[in-house]
Amino acid sequence: MTVILSIETSCDETACALLQEGRRLLASVVASQMEIHARYGGVFPEVASRQHVLSIYPVVQQTLQQASLTLQEVDAIAVTRGPGLAGSLVVGVNAAKGISLASGKPLVAVNHLEGHIYSAWLHEAAEQNPAPAPQFPLLALLVSGGHTELNLMHDHLQYQRLGATLDDAAGEAFDKVARLLHLPYPGGPAIEQAAAQGNPAAYPFPRAWLEGSYNFSFSGLKTAVLREVRRQEAANQPLPVQDLAASFQAAVVEVLLTKTLQAARTYGVQNIVIGGGVSANRALRAAFLAQKDYTVHIPPLKYCTDNAAMIASAGFYRFQQGHIAELDFDVLPTWTLSS
Repeated sequence: MTVILSIETSCDETACALLQEGRRLLASVVASQMEIHARYGGVFPEVASRQHVLSIYPVVQQTLQQASLTLQEVDAIAVTRGPGLAGSLVVGVNAAKGISLASGKPLVAVNHLEGHIYSAWLHEAAEQNPAPAPQFPLLALLVSGGHTELNLMHDHLQYQRLGATLDDAAGEAFDKVARLLHLPYPGGPAIEQAAAQGNPAAYPFPRAWLEGSYNFSFSGLKTAVLREVRRQEAANQPLPVQDLAASFQAAVVEVLLTKTLQAARTYGVQNIVIGGGVSANRALRAAFLAQKDYTVHIPPLKYCTDNAAMIASAGFYRFQQGHIAELDFDVLPTWTLSS
């Protein structure tokens, strides 16, 4: 039974996990910096990297203790190489290199984006009858703060990008609209909470269909919200935050759902995987799970946002294929999934 210890520090979460056979989660610890960065209205890179330095080894020790394992019982060390904040990535990569060097365990470098996709493979160790793993071929919709893309996968670690955002990622659009509506950081959960009390049909915000492609665009939608906010403010009217949030969210969800289902029909797949921070959005989850034509795999809420368990899952399949990294590799802050 292969056990992977993984480290994730791509942004503002210091995380470590232990995973068995690519799916069975033995332990997962995440040290969040959300309260620290909330005062800045977003992640402050220098503060994030310093906090990682303080948290990384206590998090690793806590993970091993949680699983009652030692480093000698681990088969490999997986770590996020990119994409992400350079300073944050360096902390995690250097920690993983140190652990690998001290323990003699092989090192596996993982793309953070594929980690989000592989979060759909995770299940808790205590689960007696876990859901079946996603079956290939499948479509992987990646929706996060920095990325929105649709990939066709015929097997593990094989990514054929069908489309991607041409401007704002879905999560980025959520954050920007949240600021327009004077909602707190992080924007995604704040929009969702406000939208729950709003009317999604209150404002006919545009959908960018980009006919003939599987690409996405959310900048026009964001601009439409901005114009409506300015119109309301110019008229000295109370800002209808809940209706604006609900209408914006409905537009994003409709585009993501429609384009993904179109691709599923075109490429004849039966399984759809959704990963990334925006996959925690309840409206998005409900929309995908409501359709009955495809099997949809969405990770539990706690594994939608950044965590190390997903890095361990992707790392397991890389380890199986012999993707062992040398100790002199550097971080790749702009690493794409297909490179």
